[in-house]
Amino acid sequence: MANKFIHLFLFCSLVVLTQSAPEGALVTQLPGFSGTFPSKHYSGYVNIDQNHGKNMFYYFVESERNPSEDPVVLWLNGGPGCSSFDGFVYEHGPFNFEAAKANESLPQLHLNLYSWSKVSNIIYLDSPVGVGFSYSKNQSDYITGDLQTAIDTHAFLLKWFELYPEFVSNPFFIAGESYAGVYVPTLSFELVKGIDAHTKPVLNFKGYLVGNGVADDEFDGNALVPFVHGMGLISDDLYEEAKNECKGNFNNPLTETCESKLDKVDQNIRDLNIYNILEPCYHSPETPEITDIKIRLPSSFWKLGETDKPLAVRKRMFGRAWPIRAPVRDGIVPTWPQLLNSLSVPCTDDEVATKWLNDPAVRKAVHAEKETAIGKWELCTDNILYNHDAGSMIKYHKNLTSREYRALIYSGDHDMCVPYTGSEAWTRSVGYDIVDEWRPWTSNGQVAGYLQGYDHNLTFLTIKGAGHTVPEYKPQEALDFYSRFLAGKPI
Repeated sequence: MANKFIHLFLFCSLVVLTQSAPEGALVTQLPGFSGTFPSKHYSGYVNIDQNHGKNMFYYFVESERNPSEDPVVLWLNGGPGCSSFDGFVYEHGPFNFEAAKANESLPQLHLNLYSWSKVSNIIYLDSPVGVGFSYSKNQSDYITGDLQTAIDTHAFLLKWFELYPEFVSNPFFIAGESYAGVYVPTLSFELVKGIDAHTKPVLNFKGYLVGNGVADDEFDGNALVPFVHGMGLISDDLYEEAKNECKGNFNNPLTETCESKLDKVDQNIRDLNIYNILEPCYHSPETPEITDIKIRLPSSFWKLGETDKPLAVRKRMFGRAWPIRAPVRDGIVPTWPQLLNSLSVPCTDDEVATKWLNDPAVRKAVHAEKETAIGKWELCTDNILYNHDAGSMIKYHKNLTSREYRALIYSGDHDMCVPYTGSEAWTRSVGYDIVDEWRPWTSNGQVAGYLQGYDHNLTFLTIKGAGHTVPEYKPQEALDFYSRFLAGKPI
């Protein structure tokens, strides 16, 4: 009889543990999808500051395989200022979205055969506060930066795992792309500091992934010209002229002659799709008028000088020079997303996500605040003033990998926004011994790209034919390397 009661107690305890998600977070249906979810979905807000009403929005997809044992992965899109629903809708979420056939109807959702939830639990987080559905009741929280974002996201994670304690022991990874090349290592560093301090709950952190991520001013800034030459987008003559006149320093031209050569490079590539040079553009970029104030900025980090008059920036980014006008408010120089406020981001199409996530029924289904309370959902917002205050990411990567946390730095090799040439160069610069010399890796029996493995679990990987958002362009290949990396298997 005693054994019977013990077994009953253990069974009840197990039931409690497997059903400890917060009440009301379960997503039971999504407008546009008529089938059955292949796993449980949860969404809602985590308050990280009661006094300010600072609320971060997440959408959590349980693994379709074995949620109690599979890794938990936090996914972050970049910007800074872009919602992680970008990854959910367009890249590796549980659904593929089919554009609405009529103006009145919503996009139709179909199951994604290559969703990353096939092999992992995944949290899509809108970060920092002010991005996507995340919001604060105190407007001062929309002035943030690299370091504060890492602190806030770490606070979110600790509270999220308190709400979902059944996942605390699962292997945990952090992943992201583009400007999340800053978010991921800074957050990982913050998390490791918490682990060292025995901050509860103690997460089972194993490593991180960064896709086409910015990392270092000099390496990223000098990556474009060699990339476009290697891709056959500029002539040998122009490449040699630019190299000679700029002395290899394309990031910060010091002479007018160097500047003029870089302008010629821009003219050759200005009409290409910056996110994937193999793909067409969806619309032609508009070019505002250039004024007499001209500041050249690096291609990854933005160091704008102080000024009290309207700022005109001619920015070499995304493979071209962008002339932009924007006012300086209260002494704060606008961030790049804000400078883009009056400028069409070239070759992007966010219509499906914008239409779906601003539908009142969808917002209700995912437990997001109404538009009247927090405004429209935008793929990338200009609501935040963002300070790039963490500097180069190389020191973060070296700190983390020297402690044997696993790192995968992957690049779609046809991305002109953050070219693979910069990521390849900085990973080599860390100075680790090569333990897996440059070689092809395969997916579905075909060469899918190339990799180089370094000591201390640092791997650089390319994906052949992919652009800036790798899973969007190469979903099967992306799921393959993602699955192998999480499992600790050779890629």
